[in-house]
Formats: sequence, C-alpha cells, structure tokens
Amino acid sequence: MNFLTDPFLIEPSLFNGPVLVTGAGGCIGAWTTAILHRSGVDVIAFDLLDDRRRPGLLLGDDADALTWEAGDVASSGVVRTIAERHNVQAVIHLAGLTIPFCIADPALGARVNVEGTINILETARALKLKRLAYASSAAVHGMPPGGPNLSTLYGAYKLANEQTAKVYALDWGVPSVGIRPNVVYGVARDSGMSARFSIGIAEAVLGNAHDIPYTGPLSFLYAGEAASAFIAAVSRDGEDAHAFDLNGPTEDVGKALEMLREFIPEHRITSSGEPMAIPPDLDDAPIRSHLGPYPAVSTRDGIEATFRAFTSLKTAGQLAAYSP
Repeated sequence: MNFLTDPFLIEPSLFNGPVLVTGAGGCIGAWTTAILHRSGVDVIAFDLLDDRRRPGLLLGDDADALTWEAGDVASSGVVRTIAERHNVQAVIHLAGLTIPFCIADPALGARVNVEGTINILETARALKLKRLAYASSAAVHGMPPGGPNLSTLYGAYKLANEQTAKVYALDWGVPSVGIRPNVVYGVARDSGMSARFSIGIAEAVLGNAHDIPYTGPLSFLYAGEAASAFIAAVSRDGEDAHAFDLNGPTEDVGKALEMLREFIPEHRITSSGEPMAIPPDLDDAPIRSHLGPYPAVSTRDGIEATFRAFTSLKTAGQLAAYSP
C-alpha cells in the first residue's frame, strides 16, 4: 500500500547517517519507520519486541527487510549500545507507555516514559548527536491538575521530559525537539480511547456497527502528517531545546462521520457521550514555523486514504484482525 506513504517521502540526502526510531512498533513509529525506509534513509527500528505487525500494514512484506533491534528503552546502556553499533546520527524517540498503562503501574510508567527518555538524552549527550526529536503529548496541557483538561500521570511524565530536555540543552548542549501530538488517526491506530474513530472506519469497511464514545470537536491529526513532523525535526542539526504542539485540523466527530459517508454511504458508525477532555484546537503555527514545510493532510483526504487502505486489507483477509 505504497499510496499511504507516497505523499510523505523525503530526500535521503537530508540525513548524514542512520536514524534510530524507538517505539517503531507503535502507530506513529510504524509510519515514521515506513516513510524513512521507503525514502531510502537508513533506519534502525527499535522496540521492546520485534513486532512488525503495524509497520507491516504500511510496508507489507517489505517490513521483513527492516533492521530491527529489540530491547528495553528503560534499561541503562541499551540505547547507547544500539546507537553505537549502527553509527546512529539521529534519534526519533517515540517509545512510551500510554495513559492506561501508567494508571495500572505508575512506577513502570515512570521508568519507561521518564527514565527511558533520560537514556535517550544520555545517548545523545555521549555521542554528541545534534538531531533528536522525542514524543511529548498534548496531555501536558492537563498539568497542573485542576484545570479544564484531563490530568494524568502520563501528562506529568511527559511534562517532566520537556523540562529535563531543557536542562540537558542548558548543561550539556544537547539539542532536541519535543513534539506533542494531539489525537492521531489512520492505519495502525488501533488501541486506546482516542483510537475509536480509526477503529470505526475499519468497522464500517467490514459492514459492522460501531459507536465512538465521545462527541464534539476533536483533533484529526493524520498519522502520516505526525510522522512527517518528527522526520522534519531531525532532518537538520538542532539548537537548544524546543517543545511544540501538533494538532492537525479540528473537526466535529459528527462532521467527520458525514465525510465517511462519501465513501461508505450506508455506514453504521455513530458517536455518543461527552466531548473528550482534551483541547481540540492546539496551534500548529509555531512548529511549522520552526520546522519549515512538511505535508499537511485534510480530514477528508485522511479519511479517504484510511478507507482505501482498510478496503485493501479487507480484500486480503487482514482487516478482521486489525484491532488487537
């Protein structure tokens, strides 16, 4: 399904060596790895397990050709060993545990999300890397607790990472770009509450009914656009420590479901409940000003591409297993 990654391919000469992508088995990680691989950039995929299911949705059998390292980002020395082994020149750090896992085991969440990020920063410091981007989250806007937005341990950990990155820049000259993706949708987005719109498209292609348990305005950040922002962030040497929101278009969930009717007129996907306690309209202007041009995807075009991909997966008999 090269049509998914074709709009996001980049010039490989922008990179001066291999790019390490942590969390390569996740949604944004799969897209980032696939775009780099198809662009001809030397990419090293890293995750806790060698699980290529999500990259395989984008690359097909080509996912078997990826250079993949399995290991724990929270284990001291693992990331540096891998980076040295492959002469890594840039890091896109996407590995982390999401909100439900942090609730279930706060200490593990802190080890993976906070200590894991410190291990990435330590690697960049030791190897004098000038190209580092890491995933923060729109969940930082829930801090401090008590405001209108959802407060979570996950958001607290991500805010700690942003502050830590600033100290690494001040004390040791480690540059970084922290990116806070808002709600992401598209192929490979298959877990968590905010994934329910993507799952709904898959269910519609299968002819099933599905209810999305939230209404109202929402960020519709297409997964390919999110991956492109991370890639753009390491396509040149950085300075200082920055952190930016990444939103995509803001649409009402009901309006997005009407857009889906253009492709599946009789779909039975509904939405109900209260709006999600996440700001839906964060400002993309600062990150685009800092990074320069990278692809933007309208909600309608993102829905169409996701519909086409799920239709192909259905034909291949792979869509029924889309949602784990």
